[in-house]
Amino acid sequence: MINKAVIPAAGLGTRFLPATKAQPKEMLPIIDTPTIQFVVQEAVDSGIEDILIISGKGKRAIEDHFDRNAELEARLEEDDKNGLFNEIRHLAEMANIHYIRQKEINGLGDAIYYARFHTGNEPFAVLLGDTIIDSVMPVTQQLIDAYAQYRSSIVAVERVPKDKVSRYGIVGGKKISDTILDISEFVEKPGINEAPSDLAIAGRYILTPDIYKALENTPRGKNNEIQLTDALMYQTKREPVMASIIEGVRYDIGNKMDYLKTIVEYGLKRKEFCDPFSEFLRKKIKELDK
Repeated sequence: MINKAVIPAAGLGTRFLPATKAQPKEMLPIIDTPTIQFVVQEAVDSGIEDILIISGKGKRAIEDHFDRNAELEARLEEDDKNGLFNEIRHLAEMANIHYIRQKEINGLGDAIYYARFHTGNEPFAVLLGDTIIDSVMPVTQQLIDAYAQYRSSIVAVERVPKDKVSRYGIVGGKKISDTILDISEFVEKPGINEAPSDLAIAGRYILTPDIYKALENTPRGKNNEIQLTDALMYQTKREPVMASIIEGVRYDIGNKMDYLKTIVEYGLKRKEFCDPFSEFLRKKIKELDK
């Protein structure tokens, strides 16, 4: 059973400056819901209510978002806005959320290392705080199910077009089943001819506690930072590390084009926006086709 989740959310968000100069990129809204709220909800929907968020300087808005706001709640109650009142109250009750700061931006691997005292000797889930995955079954639940069978670290991966593998971290290894791969290599943004597969890391993991030993033995890599993929590669020398091909659509909110696509996709999912927004898009397409 996976009881704890870690959400790294300490990055500077430089690709979204100036919007992220004074707010965390994880708080960028998908219409009216911050990105990280979708991530926390995925963990909760997967049966995990003990969540550690690795934050950093300038990330206080994340803590405030999941905290109580008595004044706002009182105003909503007075105005008979029960729907909004319940939604705001739910934010503070949806999970037991803890916070720790990454003192320096030293990479994803370093951020995960901060969780060692919280997770102890238990396996735990990792959900990147700027990545939303739309799926029928939560992707974290998909990984938990895979972990129950293989009892090893599990990396979520998705198939990407061959001509786009250079944008992602790609895994290679031995096929165990239609959806499971025993990983033997991680390659960061390979060329088409160097890519070991078309399976890209999708921002979700189940990690065994041995990852901390691997991180301790992982030298600084790209950008002079401790990379989680380097630690996972080290871990493959000691125990199996599996890749699980996920069912779902991933949106990288740290990428401006993906952010725009996400707004459109989620706008079309909302009942109150679907028809008028669809009509607006049709008109725009016709204008572009002229």
